[in-house]
Amino acid sequence: MTSPQPAHPSSTSAAIESIKRSLSELCVSADEHRFSFENPRRFSAFANRLQVLLIHQLLRSVQSSDSLPAAATTALKGVAADLSAAAETTLLYAKRSKIFVLVHCQSLRESLQKHTLAIAAWLALLDSALADLPDLRKKIADLSRDMKQAQFIVTENEERVQCTLQKEGQGRRTSKAVQSAIIMDLARALGIDSDNFSEISVQVKLFKADLTQSSSVSERRILASLETILSNLAVQPDIVTQKLDLDFEEHDSVSVPQISLPFKNFLCPLTKEVMKEPVVLESSQNYERSAIKYWFERCIEDGRDPSCPVTGQVLESLELKPNIGLAGAIEEWVNRNIEVQVNSAAQRLGEESISVDNHDGLEKVLDSVYKISEEYPSSRYKVRNAGIVELVMNLLKNSSKSIGTHLRSKALMILLTMAKDEESKKIMLEDGITRLAIHSLIGSSEKEREYAVKLLLEFSRDEACCIKIASEKGALVLLSSMVGNPEHPALSNLAEEVLKQMERVEDNIQPLAVAGRFEPLLSRLCEGSDDVKIEMASILGRMTLTNTSKEQIARQSARILVELLSNPDGRAPSLQALCNLSGFDDNATILVDCAGLPALTDILFANQDTSPDLKELAASTIANIVSNPGHWELASVNKEGHLMQSESFIFSLLRLLSGVSLQCQVSILRILYGIASSPQASELVTSNIKSGEGIKTITSFIEHPEVEHRIYAFKLTRVLSERFGQDLASELRPNKLPLFKDKLLDNQSTEGERSDAACILANLSLSSEEVKTLLGASFVRWTVTTLKTQRRSSNGRVSRPVLRMVEGLLGLLLHFTRSLDLQTLSIVREHRLMTIFCEQLQFPSKPRVKQLAALGLKNLSECGRSLAAADSEPTPPNGFCSPLVFMCGRASNKASGCPIHNAACEEDSQLCLHKSNCIKSLVDLLADEDTGVQIAAVEALSTLVLDTSSSFKRAVDELEQQGAIDALITLFTEVRPGELQEKTIWMIERILRVENQNQQLGLNQSLVRALVEALKHGNANTKRHAQDALTNLKQISGVSGKASSQARSWR
Repeated sequence: MTSPQPAHPSSTSAAIESIKRSLSELCVSADEHRFSFENPRRFSAFANRLQVLLIHQLLRSVQSSDSLPAAATTALKGVAADLSAAAETTLLYAKRSKIFVLVHCQSLRESLQKHTLAIAAWLALLDSALADLPDLRKKIADLSRDMKQAQFIVTENEERVQCTLQKEGQGRRTSKAVQSAIIMDLARALGIDSDNFSEISVQVKLFKADLTQSSSVSERRILASLETILSNLAVQPDIVTQKLDLDFEEHDSVSVPQISLPFKNFLCPLTKEVMKEPVVLESSQNYERSAIKYWFERCIEDGRDPSCPVTGQVLESLELKPNIGLAGAIEEWVNRNIEVQVNSAAQRLGEESISVDNHDGLEKVLDSVYKISEEYPSSRYKVRNAGIVELVMNLLKNSSKSIGTHLRSKALMILLTMAKDEESKKIMLEDGITRLAIHSLIGSSEKEREYAVKLLLEFSRDEACCIKIASEKGALVLLSSMVGNPEHPALSNLAEEVLKQMERVEDNIQPLAVAGRFEPLLSRLCEGSDDVKIEMASILGRMTLTNTSKEQIARQSARILVELLSNPDGRAPSLQALCNLSGFDDNATILVDCAGLPALTDILFANQDTSPDLKELAASTIANIVSNPGHWELASVNKEGHLMQSESFIFSLLRLLSGVSLQCQVSILRILYGIASSPQASELVTSNIKSGEGIKTITSFIEHPEVEHRIYAFKLTRVLSERFGQDLASELRPNKLPLFKDKLLDNQSTEGERSDAACILANLSLSSEEVKTLLGASFVRWTVTTLKTQRRSSNGRVSRPVLRMVEGLLGLLLHFTRSLDLQTLSIVREHRLMTIFCEQLQFPSKPRVKQLAALGLKNLSECGRSLAAADSEPTPPNGFCSPLVFMCGRASNKASGCPIHNAACEEDSQLCLHKSNCIKSLVDLLADEDTGVQIAAVEALSTLVLDTSSSFKRAVDELEQQGAIDALITLFTEVRPGELQEKTIWMIERILRVENQNQQLGLNQSLVRALVEALKHGNANTKRHAQDALTNLKQISGVSGKASSQARSWR
């Protein structure tokens, strides 16, 4: 706080008036107790003398102020200015609160000292100017001297309090003992009894009022600190005020002794609590040792000499002498009261029922017991002997729900502190403490869970207790779930400590792993002795693991497990563990990288002393590894470096099929199916199976009595049928072909078997007669009905088995489109097969389904083209479909000419892509991502431009209208050399034969560039078609300057 520079009055009269006002404010003789501090009283005394000399004597001795010498006038103006500033400072002592004055005592003192010296100097000047008034001069000189020699001081206590308050303004945290000492110092500086809290509170409120207009952060922090200290000290310790409220019924005749209040000298002046270790200072005051030490530390930290808080005496020695006599008296009082509290608590807890409405009384009992055990450890035996441990355990067992989570927390706190007593610990263990603590791990409050975990931590330090905790149902799972929880970090750390204690015990390794804590098991597996590794591998093999756990374990232990396969004693457990880990698809790469395949195949193909069980495990593990395409295709399976798709490996598997157990047979079939399904290995694997007479071996399992054998035999047969349909049909004729139809129609068979049977029948090379006799009209009806049913029930989502079934059923219908006679044509029209194929193009399906549907449309469209051509001839041709001319396309009165066939196609002929509205769906397929689908779509659309007769232009115009030409050109400009390019350019070349099309498309530079690239880099057919197309576009010259009009077939 800084004082402003005094402003000098402009005239002598103004100076005199200012002096009068200041002196009138300062010189109030009637109020002797106006100032509580010495400094303002001393200055007021100077003011009284100044009033007599200047007002009563000087001004009466002169005629007027104007007659005063110039020096006197200057002096009066100076006195007026400094006296006004000093009066303002002095009056702050009276107007502001005492705490405000203490906070600013140094700045106030400095201000008074400064202005007093200034007034003394002005008086000396005035003295020299009054030569005609010797008596007055002497008095003024004396006052000037006295004021010049005056020393305004801040007392040691005031300075100490100011320093303390300024430190408090820095926001430091303080203990209760230090807070009490601060209030004692403050009260002493204020002249108030330290026990007079009401008066101290009044002073704090006055200080708060002073700060209403203050913007000082430090002052507001001091206020906040004082308010906090008073709030804390206002709470009386329980040991002083508490009387155990047992809430006995009024008619209860039992006499309950009451707790006696402590003598005043039992209480520490700082903590206001009964002392446990009383010490005496050189000031003869007794304090709690820890409390007074806190105060000494604060004094030294603040740079001041330690003092006695009660007396304020600065201490020369910090020696703390134990007060043995007082300590003995306190101990006797404490023991007497503890005895009363323990007996009363035991009586209350021993009541037959706990009233739900009297939780407050029960809480007081629990708090009392906890405080006794925690603060007076030597009295724990009294709590134990009174049976309180058993009573609290019974409370948790029998009244857990009724008392609620808050009181359960209190009960757990008691058990936790009593667990430090070994005898009590034994009682708890015998009474099932671990089960009670584990039950509280799912408590609704964090406090309950915290004390439950702390209890488990306390008991987990003993090995036998660790085993007991681990054996409790759900204990490890609950603890593991707490670890790493960011919402409750303290609880997480406690749970982690408990689990670490559990890990020390070997018997807990498996339970911990079951709970998802694998680190102990994995560390022993990777770093332990061979016997330990084998034991850990055995545990892994028996466990049920999640996929996440399998991946974690495989990354850390797969190499160790593979190495254990070379140890005869470790082979079985390590095989079981590897088989378990291989159940997660993503672990296949890990197991392959660890050289697992050679070790597994050695066991599988070993002839000597290898048990069937080991072979089964090895085969099952390999089957899991190859269940999905991946890293294994490039991995060696033996020392010779053979791959899994190699002939030697395939032949070995086929030979092994006849001489192993049923379960091992299933695993071998799974291996064959897995490697045959890989896009990278399929071609070589199926070829090796065929050359090793595997087709006969595998089809023999189709009728196996075991379901798993049949399932994988069907799967493998389906894969083989995709490449060797003719060979497979020869193997299955004549007896086994009907088996697939029966399996497809059998609702009792698995969905996988039925869909595989459908695909196998679809892929077989069947003759026309076999199609009629084996399948027939009724089967077509069932197939169409099944397709429609699945389409309606899919709702846009299609499972993999359903897609495979759709693929198979479409393939079966495709058989009927390859050789149409009178009977099959009737079936086609009756069941609207063209519509069925077209609908499948719009169905969310895999590429193979779209490809089959497009091929079906192509076959039917070709047949329709042949029939339309035959219908236009005067006599029926002798070629394909010649017997059917009368059934399709004979013009009727109602029919209209078809732009594709140049004939009157019936609206429902099921042989015309235009009339069946299939062209747009095929055009959409040109943008499909699958090349096979695009090829099939181009082939189907190409049937529309096979004939270049008079109707050709109408067909091309229809394609343009449907957007097919633009789509074809876009596809051609983007496609790479190959089959798709060849088929697309064939169709484009046909389209460019139409005059208006070649004129229009001749301006398409992208098309021209693509044709030039095809001419350079395409195969022979592509180059020929590119040359013809460019000739039609007049980009190059053709033979005789004209494009060839010969219809070149691209088939």
